[in-house]
Amino acid sequence: MVADGARRAGLKVVCVGLADNASPDLAKHVDVFFCGAVARPGGWLRKLRRCGVSRAIMVGRVAKTRIFTPWRILKYLPDWRALRIWYVRLRGRDKRNDSVLNAIAEEFASGGIILENSMMYCKDHMAHEGVMTRTQPPAHVRADIEFGWPMVLEIGRLDIGQAIAVREREIIAVEAIEGTAEMIERAGALCKKGGWSLLKAAKPNQDMRFDVPCVGPETIESLKRHNAACLAVEKDRTLIIDKPDTLALADKLGIAVVGV
Repeated sequence: MVADGARRAGLKVVCVGLADNASPDLAKHVDVFFCGAVARPGGWLRKLRRCGVSRAIMVGRVAKTRIFTPWRILKYLPDWRALRIWYVRLRGRDKRNDSVLNAIAEEFASGGIILENSMMYCKDHMAHEGVMTRTQPPAHVRADIEFGWPMVLEIGRLDIGQAIAVREREIIAVEAIEGTAEMIERAGALCKKGGWSLLKAAKPNQDMRFDVPCVGPETIESLKRHNAACLAVEKDRTLIIDKPDTLALADKLGIAVVGV
């Protein structure tokens, strides 16, 4: 979506797809495609600068849990820029998403490439305010959203995660490093009677260059499998992948989608 939007804006799009994370199909949507190793940002920078890139967008998902594997230093073979990010730019800082991504942005800037708002070329796919589906949330679900919203904002402020599951004004599950998909499975296992709601929001001080909340057809299908009733997301700061199709699927499966 981002690549297509950038091309519609008249830009030549050069893409470094991170190995084991980016879909190979992405190559069909860009003008130049390279494959890059997760722990070798120096290679990303060289490839981008070779193509004359001075502005970049970081978008998509990286499975951060893979970082915490045995023998990770041997598996990922970081280059000197990765080592500088991890041991110099992050010295004295935590290793949460915001810290790591800001350090990467600083390293990119030192190499002459500025990271920009990741949503600037797909704004028509952002959530809007109110009920976005024909399926309406019942009164108890609206009460759960009202109850849980301050809490999902607070875990975002603390940079713990972006989502929580709520049922009858009780917090069933909180997202952390495992990501929303696995949290949905955990919530379904803990609330077998169903009827729970997934609340997903940006951090109060969200940096729109990266880690913007994102939902899509897979989210809706997973919610249905685990007997959820509603998906509540933050308006203007949550990306809905293929928005019309995702909302149509939600109606088909009886999941209400609400922009808060």
